[in-house]
Amino acid sequence: MIFETHAHYDDEKYDGDRFELLNEIHENGVDTIIDVGASVASSYDAYDIANKVDYVYAAVGVHPSELNDLNNEVLEGLKKLTENEKVVAIGEIGLDYYWEKDEDARDNQKYWFKRQLDLARELSLPVIIHSRDAAEDTMKLMKENKAEEIPGVIHCYSYSPEMAKEFVKMGYYIGVGGVVTFKNSKKLKDTVKEIPLESILLETDAPYLSPEPHRGERNRSDYIKFVAETIAEIKEVDVQKVYDVTTENAKKLFGI
Repeated sequence: MIFETHAHYDDEKYDGDRFELLNEIHENGVDTIIDVGASVASSYDAYDIANKVDYVYAAVGVHPSELNDLNNEVLEGLKKLTENEKVVAIGEIGLDYYWEKDEDARDNQKYWFKRQLDLARELSLPVIIHSRDAAEDTMKLMKENKAEEIPGVIHCYSYSPEMAKEFVKMGYYIGVGGVVTFKNSKKLKDTVKEIPLESILLETDAPYLSPEPHRGERNRSDYIKFVAETIAEIKEVDVQKVYDVTTENAKKLFGI
């Protein structure tokens, strides 16, 4: 089995062939896909896709760069979506300081990150956390809000192996995608080497971050094999073991 834990088939890049492509990917061995909301609109779209395709599940949440449409009423609407069994996580949520330099805007990111962590705790759902150029604040906020009580994954991990170990101690998984196949991804490769396979989830972030040899193309979930093969090389194990262990990890986290 192959479990894709993070993709965005609600994205407009799939408007021309979304369901045909999902069927093809499934035939190519990807058994389960989580379509992850990043905005209010995309959360509803992910919900719709999950309810049309048996092997697709949804996460609903608002990315730190998409907070303009988020308010208490909207958050209640997202909460309502979680009553459907095809919604298995809150995400993607978190902090992103790459584009945002304004302190007030960063404080707003922290506020809604906390609110969405609280929602996940209330609903007993795992979280999918996005963190970019915000390592210290992400860790601080998670510890202040007892995030170790909420299971989850640090999506598209980009920090040091040492920080990854701290997240793992909190019970979090590390999401590894196409970046690990890049020649200049030494930090992520070192992270994969130093944390146990039992703490890793496979993901693509499709349509973004396509792995080598498809870098620059529209990503798709069956390209996850290149991620798994690279992890197998780093860990010096058979690629089937990578599939088996990461699938069990994902099933445990998302309750599927």
